Amino acid sequence: MYAIVRDRSRCLTLRPGDELWVDRMPEAEAGSELVFDQVQLLKAEDGSVTVGTPTVDGASVVAEVIGEIRDKKLHVRTFKRRKSSKRHLGHRQPYTAIRVKEIRN
Repeated sequence: MYAIVRDRSRCLTLRPGDELWVDRMPEAEAGSELVFDQVQLLKAEDGSVTVGTPTVDGASVVAEVIGEIRDKKLHVRTFKRRKSSKRHLGHRQPYTAIRVKEIRN
């Protein structure tokens, strides 16, 4: 069983028990629940597929927030040759870690 849901600007494929990182949600606290109610596709265990137009009525996915995570540091170096010009930047993208609890029809 899985569901394809719309989360702000991205589509996510979610299965019960999955742990994944989504773009940072500042309003989500560790231990709280998130409800994704924009379910675009739902595949049941018996193999039946329900496609929404644009969303499946009454379907939602409940996930638990694990916490905030930051990705590995990305190093960016720029330079201009023969100009004695160099620059070094670092970036760590923040994410929210979630665990999918259940898919409701």
